[in-house]
Amino acid sequence: MLPRYTRPEMAAIWSTQRKYQIWLEIEAHAFDAMSEIGLIPAEQANALWNARNHAFDTGRMAKLEAITQHETAAFLAYLADLIGEEANRFVHFGMTSSDVLDTCFNLQLAQSSDLLLSGLENLANAFRVRAFEHKHVICVGRSHGVHGEPTTFGLKLAQAYAETCRNLDRLQRAKQEISTGQISGAMGTFANVDPSVEAHVCRELGLRPEQISTQVIPRDRHAAFFSTLSVVASSIERFAVEIRHLQRSEVLEVEERFHAGQIGSSAMPHKRNPILSENVTGLARLVRGLASPALENVALWHERDMSHSSVERVAAPQAVTILDFAIARLTGIVRNMIVRADNQKRNLEQFGGLVASEQVLLALVERGLPRFKAYEIVQRNAAKAWQTGEEFSELLAADSAVFDLINAQELTALLNPEQHLQHVDTIFERVFGDRPGPDVEG
Repeated sequence: MLPRYTRPEMAAIWSTQRKYQIWLEIEAHAFDAMSEIGLIPAEQANALWNARNHAFDTGRMAKLEAITQHETAAFLAYLADLIGEEANRFVHFGMTSSDVLDTCFNLQLAQSSDLLLSGLENLANAFRVRAFEHKHVICVGRSHGVHGEPTTFGLKLAQAYAETCRNLDRLQRAKQEISTGQISGAMGTFANVDPSVEAHVCRELGLRPEQISTQVIPRDRHAAFFSTLSVVASSIERFAVEIRHLQRSEVLEVEERFHAGQIGSSAMPHKRNPILSENVTGLARLVRGLASPALENVALWHERDMSHSSVERVAAPQAVTILDFAIARLTGIVRNMIVRADNQKRNLEQFGGLVASEQVLLALVERGLPRFKAYEIVQRNAAKAWQTGEEFSELLAADSAVFDLINAQELTALLNPEQHLQHVDTIFERVFGDRPGPDVEG
């Protein structure tokens, strides 16, 4: 994980120290459960719990693993030195390595999900606050990058809010799916460990017992989890791309905040680039790329193989860490972005009412013209506005095919972009429901 794209809370979850601490907790909970059913002597359990806050010597662990060529065996050898041979005799009793590794892995993913969910909640609130701020700020909508009809900047932000809320729901479900653990032994048959041990360990860790494991927790769960991260990444990229387009010099309707002392280009002093949004786009690509190996990991040989292990060691912490950083970055962009309502108005009015062409078309149809004929009349004037730069409104007023059916006052009303705001309140009610207005962000 690159420090540049890593927030400390997420880094802590995936630190080597934290991993070994979770392993120790899993072993200690299993020890407690086995002692409860009389399988192993209870008096030795305290030795494990007393070591819970131990700072593991990762250098020593590495040396042991170099000898054993097996990380779990090295960990158990380290514990023997830490808690004494008598207590260590019963550690890992009837368990297999994946009982510890997979349960720890899923716990780390669940804890990472909590940070991602918190980040998405902050992002949603940022969209909500800015949406109400610009609820009635009218701007031009675009399809294919070309002027369509008027909308409001608040509606753009409301849509982003609704999408973020859907991603919150998706991630909640993904967390639920990944929050399983296993203590089921070598082939998942509980041959040498009672199912009550698994139930106890999972309960203490806030996980659910895996419905049926082999020697590993099934990797379709992980494929679904990382696929969900990809959807979230694509969603946050969508709005980042919107900002990038709107900050283009020819448009300039929105800007990332440019801080005092910031430099846009080492060569061109005038440059103010949407670098943060571009960064979100790049990070989203990485998250999507890391989902594909998780899909490949589903098809393991028989009850298990090791082909998934190296993938997950690299891809899993990177995916959640990068997405966590990208969500936080976009949240900052949204909170601080400068909305240029003056330029939004200028762009909207660029062709003198051209974006109201549908209203004129419908009015002509209502007055008796066949739709095809009405379309031809409006399109003819629109094309001339495109080609000559003349005002669409003036061209319509001068066209007898229009003016014979629509008087000047009616035409002015049809070309008024404010008519597109009549249902904004309805849309906001659908989106925000019982959260009708902005509150103070922390």
